[in-house]
Amino acid sequence: MTISTIKTAPYEGQKPGTSGLRKKVKVFQQPNYAENFIQSVFDVVEGKEGALLVIGGDGRFHNRTVIQQAIRMAAANGFGKVMVGQGGIFSTPAASNLIRQYGAIGGLILSASHNPGGPDEDFGIKYNVSNGGPAPEKVTDAIFQRTTSIDRWLTVETPDIDLDALGTVDVGGMTVEIVDSVADYAALMETLFDFDAIRAMAAGGFRMAFDAMSAVTGPYAHEIFEKRLGFAPGTVRNGTPLEDFGHHHPDPNLVHAKALYDLMMSADAPDFGAASDGDGDRNLIIGKGRFVTPSDSLAMLAANAHLAKGYKAGLKGIARSMPTSAAADRVAQALGIACYETPTGWKFFGNLLDAGMATICGEESAGTGSDHVREKDGVWAVLLWLNILAVRKIPVDDLARDHWARFGRNYYARHDYEGLPTDKANALIAELTAALPALPGKRFGPLTIAAADSFSYADPVDGSVSANQGLRVMFEGGSRVVFRLSGTGTEGATLRVYLERYEPAGGALDEETPAMLADLIAAADAIAGIERHTGRTAPDVVT
Repeated sequence: MTISTIKTAPYEGQKPGTSGLRKKVKVFQQPNYAENFIQSVFDVVEGKEGALLVIGGDGRFHNRTVIQQAIRMAAANGFGKVMVGQGGIFSTPAASNLIRQYGAIGGLILSASHNPGGPDEDFGIKYNVSNGGPAPEKVTDAIFQRTTSIDRWLTVETPDIDLDALGTVDVGGMTVEIVDSVADYAALMETLFDFDAIRAMAAGGFRMAFDAMSAVTGPYAHEIFEKRLGFAPGTVRNGTPLEDFGHHHPDPNLVHAKALYDLMMSADAPDFGAASDGDGDRNLIIGKGRFVTPSDSLAMLAANAHLAKGYKAGLKGIARSMPTSAAADRVAQALGIACYETPTGWKFFGNLLDAGMATICGEESAGTGSDHVREKDGVWAVLLWLNILAVRKIPVDDLARDHWARFGRNYYARHDYEGLPTDKANALIAELTAALPALPGKRFGPLTIAAADSFSYADPVDGSVSANQGLRVMFEGGSRVVFRLSGTGTEGATLRVYLERYEPAGGALDEETPAMLADLIAAADAIAGIERHTGRTAPDVVT
């Protein structure tokens, strides 16, 4: 094997976050850009000699090009074997499963999650470690430090391989196995859920609509929902992964999955509707005439998880990100188990899952999952919903009302102000942070602030402390507003404002969410000066 050393120089701005490195495709197409990042990952990984590496992505534009280069670089860096999904395809949870199942040292996942795809849109790479989860901060920090000084990357001079042909090939003395992207994941799902019960429900006339959003879960949904569970052909919509996601934004929310929402609110609605995102780790749940917020979905799944065979022994604990509503906390209290409030980012859940302290985790941004992998998992969430409905034999709307009658209801919404000038977004957060100590006791309309802080998390497993994870304003009676800047975009800054109003059991449990949150929305703008800082009079996206 002849190893080529390509001289290079570091680029600025390559720091990977929780979700890895995300930039526009044109940035990744610069000479050496993707290679610098991949080589920095390989330089940091210990024990790679002869090890197994998993590579796959969500099928977006530029995936195949980078996968071919990553394979050659893996061979030059001493890996023993690479497993690649057929066509370069792996959903993020399926990649996590493969890493865990086959004892891989880690995996390169090529995705920008729910961001748009295409030549003028977004691309991303992240590294998952041997537990199948996102690399922890000590690893991402080490990768970043390496990118600041890198001066060469390694490759072997070999032609591209056929990513669509199952089987093994040799690349520079390293074995590359092209595997069925779906098979191992589908087999795992059959161990967790009662496919016979769901199959019987489908045979009995239960109808569903699943929107794969022309993204990675199409092949998984066709195989599991239509072939294995017997739902009618056409149940899966937009089921062919496209490099540009059909010119759509593959984010399963009420803005970008509006066609599904409109169907589920129509007279001809099927019994159940769901969607997943670009890389398959998020989910949208809608019953006939009933949208279920991600925060409520987490709580309802946790309350009923014992009805699925993989969770019949009960839950060890529940974990939610701080911006996620407290609905799951009340379920945990009723079950007599712990509920952990973590910063946003699945890596924080990974520590709890690995330590056996939690079983089910969720984020308000439409991600839910369990200890079966170390990523959130959209198809898993849909299957757990189907399993619960098959056992309880009630519609989604009835299940939601039953849940609220028992636990109360957390009216909830997230307002996103996208593409803000970074300096203006930072100024808003800085001014609000400085004002936090003086906020308790102040009134905004009928609301009185009880407490305000900048959320800090002490990890109960490794003792690490993560500070400045979002600004919380808590009101008397259990309502709250959270302000946070998001790092999932590739241009400008996104201000996320999370609004939550708690109504106890016996209260107003069947009102319209915007009306119930009106006072909080007005208070949020007054407290943070959103219009004054940004010039925006309304959010770009409401979920």
